[in-house]
Amino acid sequence: MIVNGLGTLQPFVTPVVKLSRLFEAWNVELYAKLDLLQLSGSTKERTANGLIEELLGSRRLRTGGMIIESTSGNLGIALARQCVVRGVRFMAVVDENANPVALELMEAYGATVNRVQTPADGNKLAARRRRVSDLLAAHPGSVTTNQYGSLANPRAHFDSTMPEIIAGSGGNLDYLFVATSTTGTLLGCQQYIRTHGLNTKIVAVDSVGSVLFGGTAGTRRLPGLGAGVLPELASSAEPDLVFQIEEIDMVRGCRRLADREGILAGASTGAIVAALGTLLPSLEEGSRVAFMVHDTGVPYLQTVYNDEWVSTVLNEDPDHVADTEEFSDH
Repeated sequence: MIVNGLGTLQPFVTPVVKLSRLFEAWNVELYAKLDLLQLSGSTKERTANGLIEELLGSRRLRTGGMIIESTSGNLGIALARQCVVRGVRFMAVVDENANPVALELMEAYGATVNRVQTPADGNKLAARRRRVSDLLAAHPGSVTTNQYGSLANPRAHFDSTMPEIIAGSGGNLDYLFVATSTTGTLLGCQQYIRTHGLNTKIVAVDSVGSVLFGGTAGTRRLPGLGAGVLPELASSAEPDLVFQIEEIDMVRGCRRLADREGILAGASTGAIVAALGTLLPSLEEGSRVAFMVHDTGVPYLQTVYNDEWVSTVLNEDPDHVADTEEFSDH
């Protein structure tokens, strides 16, 4: 871990590991970027650090100030931790989909959690963003990181995530799978690929019910993947392929990764595993593929990894989830 001149802790350089058991039937080289090992448990540690550094550098934020931001979970945990080491207060605006464990983690770091009820139109993200605007007006001098539009979001992944993936995998990747929400991670990786003239194709993994990439708005019960309103950054995101994944297939992907590789990841990574299961059979032998393990599965123990939740909320038989060999073709 790196310590800068202010004494603040910067994100870890996390390992890239080669996986051999996740999809044994297909002769491809498969690499996983383990950002679940960040101190706050997700790749949002990079995003939070970049967003706060940009605010401090522009002097819009000072020690003792307050950040107010909309979050579905992981960014809130990362911002809460990053604010602690900088002497900054943090208020997280969350909706009813927010993971209770994630909220407990934010509060453990001293954050204030502001809960928004689902509006009549069902658009939770829009409701959270309206609440942020109201709170900024009510707290003079407070700022928002604007994760949905700040160029510091993709810059964090241009500067660290993608270089680490290339170094850890040996480069020459054919495909990189990234889950999408603000599209900041995808955009930063895309910019790095283009700047360095790489031939890597970017695969965006989204949720059914998300409006990203021409999707249709719908009910989404698992946080951290997809969007109900197009974020400003999305206008520059140009993935080569897009997969929209059903929530039951996210569960299957998570459980497959845990069962075969011993990696306990969150729902967005489960969606990536589902997308991999759809694309890998069509790839040439020897293709080199990498994907993000965006976050730890610990906050999802009561949802994704809970048979009763899968049965009652998703209306699926959990007995057929862990050993499923096939994913839905979306």
